[in-house]
Amino acid sequence: MIPITRLNHAVLFVRDLPRAVEFYKSAFGFDVISEMDGKAAFLRARGSLNHHDLGLFASSAELRPPLGTPGLYHLAWEVPTIDDLAAARATLAEFGALIGESDHGATKSLYGKDPDGNEFVIMWLVPREDWGEYEKDAVIERLDLEGELARYGRKS
Repeated sequence: MIPITRLNHAVLFVRDLPRAVEFYKSAFGFDVISEMDGKAAFLRARGSLNHHDLGLFASSAELRPPLGTPGLYHLAWEVPTIDDLAAARATLAEFGALIGESDHGATKSLYGKDPDGNEFVIMWLVPREDWGEYEKDAVIERLDLEGELARYGRKS
């Protein structure tokens, strides 16, 4: 058994490297830590302890395989608070990148696509003591973000 503790980074092929770098910088606040002359870029999330969280490699391929074809479905980026999830909803909408949202019981999720159609999730993990029946179950329900903000959000 390999003792995995967490995902350290993800690497994506993109059609337009500068466009993809700008999207992840602007939408997520990633910092570029290294670039390889139009071939690749490595980005780090602010506050991350990783060397890089995302690698982007230029690709000449024009087509993406259809959704459901074996391969990567999405990446999930965790935010620290439900308030951050609400702010992420506004940011994704501003970029035209928001494509859905779900309540999975133990997590609350927003779904998005980058300029190359790579899907990602911005998710907030409910405090473990509140998982209840979702400890061993995963559901897909409508996200009531306002209700979750009332329950878990900053109290004024």
